[in-house]
Amino acid sequence: MIGMLMGLVESVDADTALIVTGGVGYETRMPSADLSSVRSGQEVKVYTYLNVSQDAVTLYGFLSTASKRMFLQLQKVSGIGPRVALSLLSTLSTERLAKAVADGDAAALAKAPGLGKKGAQKIILELKGSIDLDQIEGAKAASSGREDTGSLQVVEGLISLGWRQADAEQAVQKVCEDQQVELPLAQEDVPRVLKLALSSLDRGL
Repeated sequence: MIGMLMGLVESVDADTALIVTGGVGYETRMPSADLSSVRSGQEVKVYTYLNVSQDAVTLYGFLSTASKRMFLQLQKVSGIGPRVALSLLSTLSTERLAKAVADGDAAALAKAPGLGKKGAQKIILELKGSIDLDQIEGAKAASSGREDTGSLQVVEGLISLGWRQADAEQAVQKVCEDQQVELPLAQEDVPRVLKLALSSLDRGL
């Protein structure tokens, strides 16, 4: 079983990163927010899960142990496979997903493509009370080092205006790269980055 990869990102497309380690390139499916955080030529550490089915062998990867843990927990729900689990993690951050389950917020979960309201209710029914939100947040913080509260504020602001989590995070990253804004994002830069990110999203990135 492949549990982790450390290597160089060769390329990134819509849903997959090609990660080269030991002279071998591994096509790794990742949540959209994670994919938006990596780029060609970057050294990465990715926590992985190898799924073997009748028609395919697929490697899934995550930048945090919290995301991988949530991915595995979602698949304990009957009828929820790796594709839907990945769709959920591409729609909601790990923390927001855990909170939606804890709060019984089926509408938030149902936003994930391929799930639907009945599937969302099933996840809540089977996982509510079994997800430790504090543990997930602790694992996320431990894997990400310094928490970028400024960027989180901008992302939350964009989400409140109706944008998807993954799109909001991608927009913030793009704006910071284009404008050469240093991360973690300073509080004084939050309003400017929010305005630029919103403009970027309105233009379709």
